[in-house]
Amino acid sequence: MGATKRDRRDERRERLAELQAAQRRAERRRSRVIWTAVIVAVVALAVPVTLVLADAERRNGEVAAAASEPIEGEQVVEVPSAAHVTTDVPDGAAPTVAVAEGRLPPLGGDHDPTVQNCGVYVEPVRDENAVHSLEHGAVWITYRPDIDAGQVQRLGELAAAEPYLLVSPYEDLTAPVVATAWGVQLELDSVADERLEAFIERYAQGEQTPEPGAPCSGGIGG
Repeated sequence: MGATKRDRRDERRERLAELQAAQRRAERRRSRVIWTAVIVAVVALAVPVTLVLADAERRNGEVAAAASEPIEGEQVVEVPSAAHVTTDVPDGAAPTVAVAEGRLPPLGGDHDPTVQNCGVYVEPVRDENAVHSLEHGAVWITYRPDIDAGQVQRLGELAAAEPYLLVSPYEDLTAPVVATAWGVQLELDSVADERLEAFIERYAQGEQTPEPGAPCSGGIGG
């Protein structure tokens, strides 16, 4: 009788041990499945990210190469004066590129003592304040108010990446998009034109800047 009881206890212990071993094996299998799924997910995410980073690096290299030389189509105008004035600069007094019709922003000249804060504006800004931003090395991107929202959004993305970028609509603009730096200007048909980023790269705080390092903040707007 005693031996029989011991045998039954031994059998129960063996079955319990087998069940515990089976449970541990099942848990290890579940762990392997989970980690495999995690690894697959990470790899799946990492591959697109790697491709995006590689593409961005390639694009940055292309922009830098294009910005190393004068931009095709840019107009260069001499700026004879850069005085502070407290009144509006009369039409025709500020240096501009001559056009048959429409208007272009001034490329420099006499300007308001207060800088226009760099950033994105949904309403036109005053020329005299924007010109002061140009003097500090800003690039001023103006656009026709009727361009599509996607282009305006892209300009906002560019401004978020460049602290010396001023973006605003401009009435009666000769071209859909115009990029302006101190003494330099480029007319474009679209924000998608590759020359736009090259212009920003070359002229934001570029060699043409009369007062490099001066802030494009602490003024008005924004």
